[in-house]
Amino acid sequence: MPTGVAIRDPREQLFDAAERILLRDGPNALTSRAVTTEAGCAKGVLHRHFADFDAFLTELVLDRIGRIDQQSTALRESAGTRTVADNLTDALTDIFESVAVAIVSLVTFRDELRTRLRQVRPPGVPLLTEATAMLATYLTAERGLGRIAADADVDTLALTLIGSGHLLFADRKDTPPEPTATHKLVTSVIAGVLREPPR
Repeated sequence: MPTGVAIRDPREQLFDAAERILLRDGPNALTSRAVTTEAGCAKGVLHRHFADFDAFLTELVLDRIGRIDQQSTALRESAGTRTVADNLTDALTDIFESVAVAIVSLVTFRDELRTRLRQVRPPGVPLLTEATAMLATYLTAERGLGRIAADADVDTLALTLIGSGHLLFADRKDTPPEPTATHKLVTSVIAGVLREPPR
């Protein structure tokens, strides 16, 4: 493999390669050699940009957490549009059809990665903690608009949606759940607090 070929944005290229491996083969297959081979670059490229493989994995997780922050803004801005159930269904699908489930497995699998993440982020399961906060923020906005009950416990609703969504999407390599199954889960969780008229 040529080593003198420049690659554009090597960090993102390596992150994308790691994500493809995680989604295709799971956390056991994720090694520095597998990542550089998948990215089509020399092994030294990874070590030029990261102190070691666990530093690379830590940055990968933090980068993907940053994407949740972007999703959070879009979801919060959708408050008052469409239906609450449709917005939540799309949000859960976006979260769990991404690499989130595989990253949770990766963090569980690698002790050193968990240790490093604890040093730089709040406690909780990476990505799932941020996704829960995203849903709670959205539900708070909908509560303010009167589309869910004023006394709704948005934090518990968000936890329930994320936990149930994780179980629904986990261990489904080739066939994600049908959109109707995700929508049914959402409507069941929020049924008691929904104040918008049914469609």
